[in-house]
Amino acid sequence: MEKGSGWGLWNPMETAAKPLKVTFNGPANHWTDALPIGNGRLGAMVWGGVASETLQLNEKWTTHSVQKFSDDTLWTGTPGNYTNPNAPVALLEVRKLVDNGKYAEATEVAIKLTGNLAEVYQLLGDIKLEFDASHLTYAEETYHRELDLDTATVRVKYSVGDVEFTREHFASNPDQVIVTKISGSKPGCLSFSVSLDSKLDHHSYINDKNQVIMEGSCPGERLPPARDANGNSKGIKFSAVLDLQISDGRGVIHVLDDKKLRVEGSDWAILLLVASSSFDGPFIKPLDSKRNPTAESISALKRIRDLSYSDLYAHHLDDYQNLFHRLSLQLANHSISVGSLEKHASAATDLCLEGCKDYTVSTAERVKSFQTDEDPSLVELLFQYGRYLLISCSRPGTQVANLQGLWNNELHPKWDGAPHLNINLEMNYWPSLPCNLSECQEPLFDFISSLSINGRKTAEVNYEASGWVVHHKSDIWAKTSADQGNVDWALWPMGGAWLCTHLWDHYTYTLDKDFLKVKAYPLLEGCACFLLDWLIEGRGGYLETNPSTSPEHDFVAPDGKSASVSYSATMDMAIIKEVFSAVVSASEVLGRKEDYLVERVRKALLRLYPTKIGGDGSIMEWAQDFEDPDVHHRHLSHLYGLFPGHTITVGKTPDLCKAAETSLYKRGLYICVNFYYLSLYLFILLGTN
Repeated sequence: MEKGSGWGLWNPMETAAKPLKVTFNGPANHWTDALPIGNGRLGAMVWGGVASETLQLNEKWTTHSVQKFSDDTLWTGTPGNYTNPNAPVALLEVRKLVDNGKYAEATEVAIKLTGNLAEVYQLLGDIKLEFDASHLTYAEETYHRELDLDTATVRVKYSVGDVEFTREHFASNPDQVIVTKISGSKPGCLSFSVSLDSKLDHHSYINDKNQVIMEGSCPGERLPPARDANGNSKGIKFSAVLDLQISDGRGVIHVLDDKKLRVEGSDWAILLLVASSSFDGPFIKPLDSKRNPTAESISALKRIRDLSYSDLYAHHLDDYQNLFHRLSLQLANHSISVGSLEKHASAATDLCLEGCKDYTVSTAERVKSFQTDEDPSLVELLFQYGRYLLISCSRPGTQVANLQGLWNNELHPKWDGAPHLNINLEMNYWPSLPCNLSECQEPLFDFISSLSINGRKTAEVNYEASGWVVHHKSDIWAKTSADQGNVDWALWPMGGAWLCTHLWDHYTYTLDKDFLKVKAYPLLEGCACFLLDWLIEGRGGYLETNPSTSPEHDFVAPDGKSASVSYSATMDMAIIKEVFSAVVSASEVLGRKEDYLVERVRKALLRLYPTKIGGDGSIMEWAQDFEDPDVHHRHLSHLYGLFPGHTITVGKTPDLCKAAETSLYKRGLYICVNFYYLSLYLFILLGTN
């Protein structure tokens, strides 16, 4: 079937024997055990604490529970200046040191080319649900928590005495709301209190006796909140509104302390959470934004206030399953050896995956047993879980999936929770095309467009180059300059170029000529202009990049010193080849192959430094066969030409393919080779080549 034609809708009967469910038999003990839901913009983590329908962080096994939720527009900071007028002088100094073989010295001076720190992704807040102490006496054997990938719904069930309590959570994209339903099996058995809280600067109050409104703001800079003379935060403002509905004719809602709602004696309750922020694009200061987050949130609630739970759920399912049901994966039949797995049955809080309808086994134990007792349904489930996460964190109109997708539990998340362009952001979107989720890429393309605007200023001022450039790390303000930090990761001006390969890939799958002409090609042109200016005359008549790093990896220079800056790192050349090849191919589709820029690109392609094989038979990571002080380094940057690039193939470059295999053995031994080629096989199976 042609790539552009799709795969059609999935027949659920094909997988009736292997429900796609991630299940627990106890509440989460760690954030990574909680279950994520998201509609692309709003997200939450369900901990399943017995005291509530739980999206909770660090509070469990108590008489109350927290549901932490996120808005993808909540970041620290304001639009920044991503230029450095002193950079050109430093660039000449670094290049001269590299030309003279003084790589350690070049690494030290290259710090002058780095810029300011990126901003930080924030979490919105908590839904706190408090139940009475009787919930602590629940029957542990009745507890069940699951994420149903087929419906994008989290469910929690447990019994207290002869009453079964049920909770359902889902995040609706069409109605832009996080929905929670709590119910009990006996009339009038449901009582609890609910409030909103946040680690950010905020205040909350009650509206209309059944709504909790929380208003606040993000810090105007990375460190403590910046405030102007009037005491107003310079950062992004936000609002969240929680609407509470209970069963008709039974139950009552009380207002407590003007901040909390208390439900008494209801059959069921439905919580609707909407949120908005003042973020109005990467180029508008929050203080200049005309958006009113509270008014927008209340308006969003009014649009759905009269919809029943069934209506909301139907809208959610129709939207989600239109994406999720496009692709099914069956690797083998499901006559799995169950005995060897069941003997590893573990504690009540272990994560379990239902691969067959007649057994439930801990994920940890299934992973342990996989080497000796292969379980294809585990691979199928994990594969579909990846598709679920992409659908849940990246939709048209949302922000780009960041380092943690959408979900976050800290004000200072690891690596700022920012988009990292030296592999992480690209990996987020690798599944979008081969897994038939092309719409989920739209936020990436919008992000690239914003980067190209700031990136032109960075290219012109910092490097005296045309076109546009982005380095390894960005944020919601479309930061394009090198981040502040070690040059082995900060000084890497190939981020925009790598992202541009996704534009061409999108065309090759969809054959959308309008997309190529209007969106992709202008961005590819700008990227190619920068790369042509960035390349300089080098050794042996080749064009080279200088300075150049292999992301996050150092080498031992010939003088015995540690360094990271040299010239023409293998990954640089591989990415540039991909971009230049895309420009040439796109120009042919659009009838522009005679353009002057295209002619320059064709000539430059022939002069790019080639990928070489080192003395040990592996792909050389740098232009010289430097000593590698960390042969098991976590990155495989020098294998970009093999994947996701296309310049190393079995048919055209068998020697390089063999060297790539040697590189994998060198990096991580046989298991690394197996997983790498398994990934390649799955992508090929799904039509990437």
